[in-house]
Amino acid sequence: MEIVTDSVSHLGRVTVGAADEPALLSAWVVPEWRGTPANVAPEEHDDLAWFGPLELPPPAHPLLRPALLEAMRRTRT
Repeated sequence: MEIVTDSVSHLGRVTVGAADEPALLSAWVVPEWRGTPANVAPEEHDDLAWFGPLELPPPAHPLLRPALLEAMRRTRT
């Protein structure tokens, strides 16, 4: 897929875990794209999924959920 870059908002980046094997979560709001989304790097990413506000899975960091919900609200208005 191709992201319409001027529509993107970066919410933040969280690094957790041991220093020698950190887990990195980078959250983005991408309201516009072309093509079909697909996980083309399964060795780097576990999954690709779409969620509504009430369906969000538990985030890796407790402050991330409010940021995601607020960003989703802003992109709908």
